[in-house]
Amino acid sequence: MSRPARTVAALLAATVLLLAGCGADTPPPAADGDPTGTVTVFAAASLTESFTDLGRRFEADHPGTTVTFNFAGSSALATQITQGAPADVFASAAPKNMATVTDAGTPTVFARNQLVIAVPEGNPQRLAGLADLTRPGLKVALCAAQVPCGAAATTALDAAGVRITPVTLEQDVKGALAKVKLGEVDAALVYRTDARSADLDVDGIEFPESARAVNDCPIVVLADAPNPTAARAFVELVRSAPGRAVLTDAGFQPPSGS
Repeated sequence: MSRPARTVAALLAATVLLLAGCGADTPPPAADGDPTGTVTVFAAASLTESFTDLGRRFEADHPGTTVTFNFAGSSALATQITQGAPADVFASAAPKNMATVTDAGTPTVFARNQLVIAVPEGNPQRLAGLADLTRPGLKVALCAAQVPCGAAATTALDAAGVRITPVTLEQDVKGALAKVKLGEVDAALVYRTDARSADLDVDGIEFPESARAVNDCPIVVLADAPNPTAARAFVELVRSAPGRAVLTDAGFQPPSGS
């Protein structure tokens, strides 16, 4: 091709690119690594309030993203994931349930949670500790043993040498808390964060044996996450200073050593 012909061809190509770039309906390309689309987060029920807040922050920080949550007992969530439920992030209330998720990646502990005795506002039964839960006729709710709050309750009760017969075993901590809020039980062992979230309806009574049953809360980007970029960005928010502030306000403790 002659030099004039090459020059004309180059000018035509540049004109085509310029016209294409001026199209009103052509969006600018997203920067590499920017989160977009939907990120699906499976999270323990105890994280409902704080993660809902963080989800709103994430969407505000990353326009065009949507955070979809599935809140339930950690054991139920782990089962759903191992059975193929599509999820990007898994946040568990205890490491044991995280360990049951195959190929989960490398989880990181982002917070810790501790039990309290949840009672109706005003503490009408004047309960002061775990031993009071053995009173005749007192109705107590616990989480089921396979749920982290249930396993923690067992550890705390064993540490106190207390044996109780609950009237109900719930599949997540919100279920146990609801029994107190509805007046169906006199007390329940729940996380401090859950009692705080319902402080208009219940009081949380601290007890020393809870220090023997503190749960580490791990989070992970799942290995087969449909939206790994957004998943990593959400985990980064949870672990960031603003994320930790939200968790602390909810009653969570920082990870050990932080």
